[in-house]
Amino acid sequence: MDIQHRHLHADASLHTQLAVTAAAPTPVVPAYGPAIFAAVTLALFPASSFAQVSVEVSPLRAELTAGPGSTTTQAITVTNAGKDPVRVRAALTDWELSKDGAPQFESAVENGPFSATSWVRVAPPEQVVEPGKEATVRYSLSVPASVQPGGYRTGILFEFGPASGDPVGRGREVLFKSRIATLIYVNIGQPPIAAELTDLRNRTLGQQTLIVATVRNTSRRYVRTKGTLVVLDTSGQPVREVQVPDVPLLPESEREVAMAVVDPEKKLTLAPGDYRVELRLDVGLPALLVGETTLKVLR
Repeated sequence: MDIQHRHLHADASLHTQLAVTAAAPTPVVPAYGPAIFAAVTLALFPASSFAQVSVEVSPLRAELTAGPGSTTTQAITVTNAGKDPVRVRAALTDWELSKDGAPQFESAVENGPFSATSWVRVAPPEQVVEPGKEATVRYSLSVPASVQPGGYRTGILFEFGPASGDPVGRGREVLFKSRIATLIYVNIGQPPIAAELTDLRNRTLGQQTLIVATVRNTSRRYVRTKGTLVVLDTSGQPVREVQVPDVPLLPESEREVAMAVVDPEKKLTLAPGDYRVELRLDVGLPALLVGETTLKVLR
């Protein structure tokens, strides 16, 4: 593999998968990986009742590969592991990732250029799940025939409220105290990958020392990161190797990828001194993206 090499010197200061294929006109055949779920424990009722519930949602991420004009229906499982009934509301939502990779819903552009929200229908939009029971929420995706190749996305936002509340309807409100989202990626075609490493610097966060790479994806498709970060001493000997986390870069976006090289809680330490840091980043291009920076560890 070729290497694209860049020297990026910083200043001294200092987030399981469901994979599905939906290619028209052939039938959809899901390929399941390890289940991914989120559990949330929350207070749903007024303070006088102190009711607590535990709800699990699986999967938290679904990746669909589809073609123009294709359709598919998939399912999400909601489990009430608590002792009281809980009302679950499911609603479609656009989303984006902040620069540090956190999902953002309120600030996301509705029906943006890579939104798949208008292609999806959810049923049922609201239901009550009894204690110890599972419920299924299904979503149907219909891809427009004229869609351009690219990485599209939507999400289903699950909100939880007391079962005794009124159903959501026009002019009615139910107080929902907590939310979990399933993020849905829809890959159409194989547009070329175009990405670059724009910055590499060190940053302190509490007792942690992080090496933070800024990566810009200028293509219309999703890319994911992998690779290695190596810390070398003044003699050129490697003293630490860190795996680059597997994180997504949305189309036409920029994000930071952080890797800890000092973290006392994980027993990651470096002796005081000067170090050189080299990153080899694989985003699916024919060539690796390589950057270098320096790190000074004080006593």
